[in-house]
Amino acid sequence: VQLQASGGGLVQAGGSLRLSCAASGTISSTFNPLNMAWYRQAPGKQRELVARITSDRRTAYVDSVQGRFTIIRDNARKKLYLQMNSLKPEDTAVYYCYAERAGDNHWGQGTLVTVFS
Repeated sequence: VQLQASGGGLVQAGGSLRLSCAASGTISSTFNPLNMAWYRQAPGKQRELVARITSDRRTAYVDSVQGRFTIIRDNARKKLYLQMNSLKPEDTAVYYCYAERAGDNHWGQGTLVTVFS
């Protein structure tokens, strides 16, 4: 397993969750140069980019989560996080972590986030 996502669950609208993604194996030895991201896929919808962070910590977010979600990387622990606040039912999806460098990309297995109103 290269990327292991965790932290999903059931939360009421307005609540918070923090997703984690741990790198292991060969990918962990080259973690620092990786560009990383969180994607999500809601039922019946295409997978979409939620947030990304480059190797030099530049971040970008999809408009729908701007100001509510924060992507964080911890190079020392080889981990990627997604802090999700003020969650909405439309945030319900399977969330995937993703890593890329020089065209070589890796996906985590996904963690389910369900937001109820």
